[in-house]
Amino acid sequence: MSTKNIDVNTDYDLICVGAGIMSATLALLVKLVKPELNILILERLDGVAQESTAAWNNAGTGHSALCELNYTPQKGDSVDCSKAYNICTQFELSKQFWSYLVNNKLINNPKDFINPVPHHSWVTGEENVAFLEKRFNALKNHFMFEGMEFTTALSKMKTWFPLITASRSENEIMAATRIERGAEMNFGALTKKLFYILEKEFNTPVHCNEEVLDIDPDKDIEWSVVVKNTKTKRKQYLDAKHVFIGAGGGSLLLLQKVEIKEKDGYGGFPVSGEWLVCKNEAIIKQHLGKVYSKAGPNDPPMSTPHLDTRFINGKRELLFGPFAGFSPKFLKEGSNLDLFKSIKLDNIKPMLGAFWDNLPLTKYLIEQVSMSHEDRMNDLRTFVKDAKSEDWELLVAGQRVQIIKKDEYEGGKLQFGTEVVKSKDGSITCLLGASPGASTATYVMLEVFETAFPEIVNSKVGKQKLDEIVPIWKAEVTAELFKKTVEHSQKALEL
Repeated sequence: MSTKNIDVNTDYDLICVGAGIMSATLALLVKLVKPELNILILERLDGVAQESTAAWNNAGTGHSALCELNYTPQKGDSVDCSKAYNICTQFELSKQFWSYLVNNKLINNPKDFINPVPHHSWVTGEENVAFLEKRFNALKNHFMFEGMEFTTALSKMKTWFPLITASRSENEIMAATRIERGAEMNFGALTKKLFYILEKEFNTPVHCNEEVLDIDPDKDIEWSVVVKNTKTKRKQYLDAKHVFIGAGGGSLLLLQKVEIKEKDGYGGFPVSGEWLVCKNEAIIKQHLGKVYSKAGPNDPPMSTPHLDTRFINGKRELLFGPFAGFSPKFLKEGSNLDLFKSIKLDNIKPMLGAFWDNLPLTKYLIEQVSMSHEDRMNDLRTFVKDAKSEDWELLVAGQRVQIIKKDEYEGGKLQFGTEVVKSKDGSITCLLGASPGASTATYVMLEVFETAFPEIVNSKVGKQKLDEIVPIWKAEVTAELFKKTVEHSQKALEL
């Protein structure tokens, strides 16, 4: 990507801060609908997709709610499936966008970033088995989960995930579901393809080594973006009608400098992820699937253990986790002062409130940070009984900053998920939070696109173009439409 000097005081229709999956998706959607708009992407590192979007930093392997049990919580005697339906629809929307790019010859080799991998849920113990069966019965007749299977038979599970069932006996109480339609994603590879399209087809390069220091209101246009080159230290002021802050964990610190009241009360809690990565090719070949289990009763949703087949840089990999770590940094390449810098007068109360209400999370993090390699291996052995310590190594993934926000009852609450913070006039938007993140990027960025440019999105031309790119956006998703969408994406993306 280009690192050439930027013209000072050039007027831009949109400046995107951060060169990850979110900025790439937003910029390309805007350019496809309105190619004449002047867009600039700024990245403080020396390349794109190097933080949260990077394959090894991003645990998001196609979150489509086909197997993630935390998206279907039990409420009383029933299972609430509403979040699962929403996330499933949003992932299919992303697949629709990528299919459009493939069919229009803007992307080749979709297997570089997406591959078919069955999605499973697997639990042990009578209570969990009862929950999984209840979940299955709640989902099985819905068109989004057509083809889902449920079993308590060890013989059947041996055909689904032999690595997990090895050395298990018939008297172990277990259950599992499987759905073939699952996908495995490399969002780093996809993001690089999106930025290549932007540069080659739309003359929209990413300017790297450019750190955004501040975003100030400008009476003549909308916003003045203060930028410093990390190598030359040259400082510039760039004018923009709209600004999108999509800098992952770094978004909060930048948002706090923007003079809009909507930012007040937001805080962040950084959590780093760690994975056990298999080094033994013979073991990697024994498992093909994404297998999610249940988090412990007092563990946060992000701790849901899973054993995942991944395809990274053309190679099949096997990961188990996540394990949580703690660092005060908001980015992997951030500063140890990030957490302390984020504490302001307007968010002290929400942050203290969230801390007191999440003491189990603090306890969980302390326990996770103090784990030895053998402790982590013992967690893995609940999945793979005969796992050998020498076959696995620890990998530190990216930083995630969970949202803390005001709550009228509790003072503040810790929120798992993503949220778009926007100014009243929509001229500045900022994405905060983590999971399911990248998997729902298209849906979230369409929301940002409409917030920033309602006159484009809701024009006759805009509606026609977006209906061509993402037909299910804003449509009533019927069984017939969903089936047609899935079949179209499966073909285009070679799934």
